[in-house]
Amino acid sequence: MALETALLSALIWSAAFAGALSPIGLWKTIDDNTGKPRGIVRIMEVNGEYQGKVEKIFPKPGEDPDPKCEKCDGARRNQPVIGMTILWGLTKQGDEYQGGEILDPETGKVYRAKMKLEGDGGKLGVRGFIGFSLLGRTQTWVREQ
Repeated sequence: MALETALLSALIWSAAFAGALSPIGLWKTIDDNTGKPRGIVRIMEVNGEYQGKVEKIFPKPGEDPDPKCEKCDGARRNQPVIGMTILWGLTKQGDEYQGGEILDPETGKVYRAKMKLEGDGGKLGVRGFIGFSLLGRTQTWVREQ
């Protein structure tokens, strides 16, 4: 009986640990220039692809608390940033998630994107770039949930 309990405990712990090593969940986005939180993004898996939707923003003093994506093109133009999908099309490739795109709602620009869990899965390196990955910038997002 003790062996069965130990095996069951190991299986539950393994499942919990494996879940922590997934990017699925809530992430606090951190501005790479100021180091301050900018928002909360929920990453989910839909049909084998990872996407992220803005759930909350932390506006700076004087900023609109419910901004619209005024500089976006197409269907996103003038749509609320809160609730907007800003990350899409990423698939797991080894220990990274690649092949997707990310939208910067402040500029309306769309970049190629990749992301990688860091350390124990509590941080996520999110890189937006043009052309080659060397031409871009990385933000570190912190797991909220």
